Amino acid sequence: MTTGRDIRLAQGEWQVAFDPSASALACAHAASGAVIEGVLSFQALRDDGAEAWRIVPSRDDVADRLALLAPDGNVQGYLAASVRGGVLSIRAVHRAAQAYRGTLRFRGTARLGADTFACRTRAPEAPRVVQMAAGPADSGLNDSLFDIPTDAVLRLGGDRVSITTVPAEEGKAPAFGVALTARPETAARSALTFELERGYYRSRYVPHYSPIDKTRCPSPPTGWMSWNVYFDTAGEEENLAEARVGAEHLQPFGLEFWSIESWQDNSDTLPVSQFHNLTLRPHPGQFPHGMKWLADEIRALGFRPGIWTVPFGTGDEAFYAEHREWFLHDADGQPLHNWCGRTVLDPSQPAVRQHMEDTHRTMAEDWGYEFFKIDGMSGRSQGYSAHFYERDDVRATFREPCDAPFALCVEALRRGIGPDRVWLACQGHYTGPEVPYADAGRIGADIVHPNQPPKWHNILHQAEATLNQLFAHNVVWYGDPDTLLVGEFLPLDVARIATIVVGLPGQVTFAGDKLAALPPERMRLLQQCLPVCDVRPLDLYPLFDRAPVWDLKVRRPFAAWDVVALFNWSDAEAETGFAFAELGLEGEGDYLLYDFWGERFLGAHSRRFAAPLAPRSSLLLAVHPALGRPQLVSTDRHITQGATSLDALHWDDASRTLSGTVRLVAGVATTLVVHLPEGFVLSAAEAGEAQVVSCTPRADGTLALTLHRGTPGAACWRLRF
Repeated sequence: MTTGRDIRLAQGEWQVAFDPSASALACAHAASGAVIEGVLSFQALRDDGAEAWRIVPSRDDVADRLALLAPDGNVQGYLAASVRGGVLSIRAVHRAAQAYRGTLRFRGTARLGADTFACRTRAPEAPRVVQMAAGPADSGLNDSLFDIPTDAVLRLGGDRVSITTVPAEEGKAPAFGVALTARPETAARSALTFELERGYYRSRYVPHYSPIDKTRCPSPPTGWMSWNVYFDTAGEEENLAEARVGAEHLQPFGLEFWSIESWQDNSDTLPVSQFHNLTLRPHPGQFPHGMKWLADEIRALGFRPGIWTVPFGTGDEAFYAEHREWFLHDADGQPLHNWCGRTVLDPSQPAVRQHMEDTHRTMAEDWGYEFFKIDGMSGRSQGYSAHFYERDDVRATFREPCDAPFALCVEALRRGIGPDRVWLACQGHYTGPEVPYADAGRIGADIVHPNQPPKWHNILHQAEATLNQLFAHNVVWYGDPDTLLVGEFLPLDVARIATIVVGLPGQVTFAGDKLAALPPERMRLLQQCLPVCDVRPLDLYPLFDRAPVWDLKVRRPFAAWDVVALFNWSDAEAETGFAFAELGLEGEGDYLLYDFWGERFLGAHSRRFAAPLAPRSSLLLAVHPALGRPQLVSTDRHITQGATSLDALHWDDASRTLSGTVRLVAGVATTLVVHLPEGFVLSAAEAGEAQVVSCTPRADGTLALTLHRGTPGAACWRLRF
């Protein structure tokens, strides 16, 4: 069927047209807004070389396919288009018994929605590399586009798939360059495919899918909490003493919240089920001035106060006796119990949910707490409320019919804390109803067991939980893998692993060490995670293998680089590494590698990199394409090596000048590392608003520029060669 010069190839969800005069293909998926436009071409591969064949209207009575026309005027094959559901396929088909080789190629652009990014939705069988991105970064491993507001995926297929981000046009949806190939001689790779899947997260993983709303919480929460080193013994005195240290050493770097744990009037001794969770009475010995006073003191130190709550049960016998009808009982009249309380609230009753709402409103409005860590949510333990309320034997004890008891509790809690407070759903899960209401979810187990320091298996679990739920981070909420602990109870190499695991994916970052006891190199690890980098996952599926290579792709208007973490998770020395193609980088050409922990330049590498790693250790590398002129390869300010502090970078070939703008923390020196190819010698260094502490050439071919300023702000630096 033809319309003017266009040939309509398929119907269904996709509207497809082909203009043979320009070999132009246009595909539109009206329900999602996806639009793909570009040029189709075909090259046959003969013994004497490649030969271009034209794509023309069919020469027979089959009107809804195209023909492959050789230069001699003979039709050698066809392009058949078909639509099944949301999948559009354009397949190269041989005519008769011919078995020529060739390449069907599409080059063009694709658009999906207002907040779309390139990603990978086809999981490899044994993934070694996990991908993340800061900014609109590209990867040769990406095969899809995902639009956060509409929860839609456009998945591209063929023998080869390439997706590149196109500079944004104001008022238009993001555009992506698309290059696809198919090979007619290989049945499995003979088609170009465009698959539109609506409800990608909702149908697979997140039934209460709601796009992350950063209005209330623009970036992952950062802060400090006491439990993992003080456990249940920290009162107002200990919290404020730590806060004063945090105000000096961490607040200038971006630490925002100071969150109070175990404050209830009998919360100095585990288990949690015995705590008086529902009465709002603070421990008289540990919090003699009350919780409002403490919130005011925390705010006076420049932090936003936070508080931990368990609103589903209590160990308070007096409260239970006074409100016995609010609680769940078995057939013998005995109270039900779980992790949250020796007696557990009945969520089916409006009065119970109103109590949850009212108590949290008191903490928010009267006491002034701005961050709520609400525990016992949808996550790991069968003793937590969501699991508990789903059990048939428990539901049989409800006083009133109730199909979604936990969801009603979640709604009440958000009403109570109000629309502007930040909510961390402790032991929350992306499958639960808290997703549309909470800003973040505690995705893993506690990083410590009660009254014990963290062990190696705790760090491994932190990494596993991160990988398993990373695909939901910064898409529906912020992931919280639990506290970042870097104290001397961990070997330095293990503390560095924990720093990468929490910090490189840009997750919720709460410190929990006794800060005054931290040596400078350990405090520095916390500082180098702040502020949290805005990171999105590129692999949009759960990962259950402990990947040895984590790749953060950083893209800024002025530069693009990778930050690659290599892990040795084992108890023996092992060689680890990567091929650059495994990172989705061009396989040809040289890349400059810088070792962040070792503060050393590792030289130029092509095709692959490998290095021996000690047991339970890591390498953190900056990977830059070699440009053949002076270029920035690292900065010691942050583990992302420029993603959170570098605002501009420019090379002027005429004046042989490298310049840039970097944000500095008051009173803290920052070192920028610049690679100098042969033939470039520094002639001058300046930094405008900042002091050039030193500018030192190193034997490894790099230059270390150290800057300092007494007040926070940007420094415009310049190096002339």
